[in-house]
Amino acid sequence: MSITDYRTEFDGRTALITGAASGIGLAIARRLAAGGAAVVLADYDEEGAADAAGELQNSGSRAASVFVDVTDAASTSAAVRFAADAFGGLNLAVNNAGVAGPSQPTGAYDTDAWSQVIAVNLTGVFHSLRFELPILADEGGGAVVNLSSILGVNGFAGSPAYVAAKHGVIGLTKTAALEYAPQGVRVNALGPGFVDTPLLGRIDLTEREELIARHPQGRLGTPEEMAEVTAFLLSERASFVEGSFHLVDGGYSAQ
Repeated sequence: MSITDYRTEFDGRTALITGAASGIGLAIARRLAAGGAAVVLADYDEEGAADAAGELQNSGSRAASVFVDVTDAASTSAAVRFAADAFGGLNLAVNNAGVAGPSQPTGAYDTDAWSQVIAVNLTGVFHSLRFELPILADEGGGAVVNLSSILGVNGFAGSPAYVAAKHGVIGLTKTAALEYAPQGVRVNALGPGFVDTPLLGRIDLTEREELIARHPQGRLGTPEEMAEVTAFLLSERASFVEGSFHLVDGGYSAQ
């Protein structure tokens, strides 16, 4: 395979993507499918995941969808097993499911919201890894990308739960990488800047402009840009990349 032959780089491989009904997760599913992978789109939004899988099937890709609540170990286990069974194995995983939570200072942060954000963004990644890693190891290796954030290495006023969870994802990634590298499994993390997705849909224009101004490139990222780096990390082009964290943030963290 030449380095530019992206249409076949994932031939014969199956990828599971959580939070795949929209946004970054859907862009990743599309990119991996374009590279020849069979993709399983898992999401709490069961209907949205089914519609997205149908879109990929209509374009000629192998795709399936499954409900998952990543905060629940049994649900996550079932989704991972479904992915492994759907196309005869599991080789790639992208643990992307996440929620933003409210904007409140730490001293006034809603405790139920804290629990929910940690449950989805950190415990959800743990649950996913817990059931993906043994399968990948048993099948002789594979690759995983966990979605962290620029807020995995920076603070952000009003987002204590999200920041704490995304910092935790990086530590969890490094630990899993150390444990499973000898078994041929690569585990890395992606750190998107603020990306133009439905997750940002609830902010007003002033807040949006303030977020844009934090990025030296003067714009938000796109889901497709996140998908492209994720595809690289999952591919054999990144065969010596292990336990690392990759910022894709338009210069946000360089300031």
